[in-house]
Amino acid sequence: MFFEISENPILWIVGAFLIGWLLSSITNALGSKIRARKRDPRDDRIRSLVAEHRIAKTNSDSLKETVIGLEKLIEQARADVVKRDGVISHQQSKMSALSADLKESVIKTRELRAELSDRATQNIKSQVKLREVETELEVAQASTDMIATGILDYSLAAEVEETIEENGDLLDESDMSKAAT
Repeated sequence: MFFEISENPILWIVGAFLIGWLLSSITNALGSKIRARKRDPRDDRIRSLVAEHRIAKTNSDSLKETVIGLEKLIEQARADVVKRDGVISHQQSKMSALSADLKESVIKTRELRAELSDRATQNIKSQVKLREVETELEVAQASTDMIATGILDYSLAAEVEETIEENGDLLDESDMSKAAT
């Protein structure tokens, strides 16, 4: 090649390199065990805080999702409350209209009952008057029938007087005139 190097120095360089590497590996292994025994407590605290932070962040994310779900439920509940308020106000207006209608119906019913009782009273009075008139008509009819049949004949009054004189005075003439009318 360009220059000639003997093999001896190359072997010495490779051997020195291998011995250096071996010594550094052994030293590093022994040093790590010593360093592991003498760890800084702040490093442990940092690791635990980092772990707690991850746990808190996971909990926070899940709580945020829960809060979002609850907010949706609250909005839905509010919408339901608004709908129910509308239904309740509609039913209350119907109820007030029905109660007003019921009051008017009760007033009309009372008026009709009063009118009906007045008509019933008038009907009863007219029936009583009708019965009185029928009774008077029957009496008048009976007296006309008696006159027509001859039972009440004033021409026969003389014969009746004779019969009365024979039998005694059963009726006065005033009683007979009352009976004739």
